[in-house]
Order: sequence, then C-alpha cells, then structure tokens
Amino acid sequence: MKILLLVAGTFAQAQTGKSAIAIRKIMDDQTAAWNRGDLNAFMSIGYWRSDKLKFVSGDRVTYGWQQTLDNYKKTYATKELMGTLTFSDLEIEVLSKDAAFVTGSWHLKREKDDPKGKFTLLFRKFKEGWRIVADHSS
Repeated sequence: MKILLLVAGTFAQAQTGKSAIAIRKIMDDQTAAWNRGDLNAFMSIGYWRSDKLKFVSGDRVTYGWQQTLDNYKKTYATKELMGTLTFSDLEIEVLSKDAAFVTGSWHLKREKDDPKGKFTLLFRKFKEGWRIVADHSS
C-alpha cells in the first residue's frame, strides 16, 4: 500500500509541474505577442474565448472575451502605448488537474512612462489547453 501512495504522489507532483510549465509557456507566448503589437494573439493565446470571461481592473468589471479585447484595443491603440511588456514575481499554484491560481507583477516599458502593477489570474484547463477565466489586474 505504501508503494502505491508514493507512486500516486510522485505522479501528482509530475502533473502539477507539467501544468505549471504549460501555464508559464502561455504567459511567455502572451508576452511575445504583446511585444510584437499583436493584441489578437495575446488574447487568443491566454484567455478563455467565452462571454463568461471576467476581467477586473480598477473599479471596472468586464465580461466576455470580445469586450476584453475591445477594451485592450482602446487602451493600447498603438505600439507606443503598448510598450514592452514583462511579467515578474510569478507564483503558479496548481489547485487541481484543471484549475490554477497565478499571481505576479506586470510592467510596461514605454518611451514616456513605465506603468506597472499586480495581477491575479484564475486558469482553467479545457480541451484546447489552459486558459485564463478570470483576471484581476491593478
């Protein structure tokens, strides 16, 4: 019985590690899309394409993939406004085989300013892979 528990625990740790690596890759791919000025790819790579996607920023709550993309396009209408994105201080906590909680910092390097903040993401795993279902950025 002890051997089975050890094997099961080792398997669970491996799955958790694979999930964290997959989520980190999504965030790296999103960063690359942002930095080449491709908001459509940024959204498609990481966010759940659903009307139930929730995005919270400041005192505003947005629902839906398309509305979130539209808001990004209004706020970051040019490559200059987008700047160069970096994520740091990432902490990925895999909660189950299909849910993960991610916190970290974001930073935009722009010619005239350097906005930055924190974020909390809830990822869910779908047949197409891990996707952000809720984003709270400040």
